[in-house]
Amino acid sequence: MSIEVIDISKNYGEQQALRSVSFSLNKGEVVGFLGPNGAGKSTMMKILTGYISADSGRAKVNGFHVNSQRKEAARSIGYLPEHNPLYLEMYVREYLEFSASIYRAAGKKIDRHHIDNMISLTGLTPEAHKKIGGLSKGYRQRTGLAAAMLHDPEVLILDEPTTGLDPNQLVEIRQLIRDVGKEKTILLSTHIMQEVEAICDRVIIINQGNIVADKTLESLQAMTEQIIEVEFDYRVEPVLLENLPHIKTVNNIYDFVYELHFNTSQDMRPSVFDFAHDNGLKTLQLHRKNRNLESLFHELTRA
Repeated sequence: MSIEVIDISKNYGEQQALRSVSFSLNKGEVVGFLGPNGAGKSTMMKILTGYISADSGRAKVNGFHVNSQRKEAARSIGYLPEHNPLYLEMYVREYLEFSASIYRAAGKKIDRHHIDNMISLTGLTPEAHKKIGGLSKGYRQRTGLAAAMLHDPEVLILDEPTTGLDPNQLVEIRQLIRDVGKEKTILLSTHIMQEVEAICDRVIIINQGNIVADKTLESLQAMTEQIIEVEFDYRVEPVLLENLPHIKTVNNIYDFVYELHFNTSQDMRPSVFDFAHDNGLKTLQLHRKNRNLESLFHELTRA
């Protein structure tokens, strides 16, 4: 396992940030780490990266204990914290060369060609000659991401990696994370549900220091109600559609279009089609809508 967390707890005075948290990640997984502010996400990430210690439990990265083998574990990790710490007076290339010199001191071989590749990979080429202090928030995030990946770590821990990116940059960085995730293990936190659906294979949701969900994205979506949108050739009384099996609610969205909510994960499209046929209704269109991950998040993290 690339990351293994067993019964980790952490207190800040009387506030319990983490309560016996356990999970594991395998190589090649891109896992979204979700939770409301104060849920314990950043605390868990700081423990995994060795910035702070847990009060109890144990954690390993690439087989190394983050406390007793901190240096060995750190060599396997690329970390982009929520508040990206950069030297604003340095130029982008200068900063990456400085970071590379630190990794070289730790035994990593990082040459100029590798730095050039990382600048290109993260889309920093047009800004590489500029001072970091003069960059937009999006390009500062790219610089931090380039530094996190510079030593080719096995594990990437990214805390809000797409903060401040414009829509075009979002697409590029999401694709970069997906591509990198094929060969590495990535744990990323975000508040953007569309980002989870676009990038992640699996989702861990934490609330008040407890894991409340740990499932593949597909399994997590199956936990929510199923929504089917159907259009008929004339207005249908909702009371008729309420006779469908497993139906929860019927909403007439506009004209002859209806949104049907079912309390089952079973694909209800065939049932809706058969029901329409049996009741003499002509179906103009019928499709299953994406389940709302955001609504499930709110349900699982309500105080």
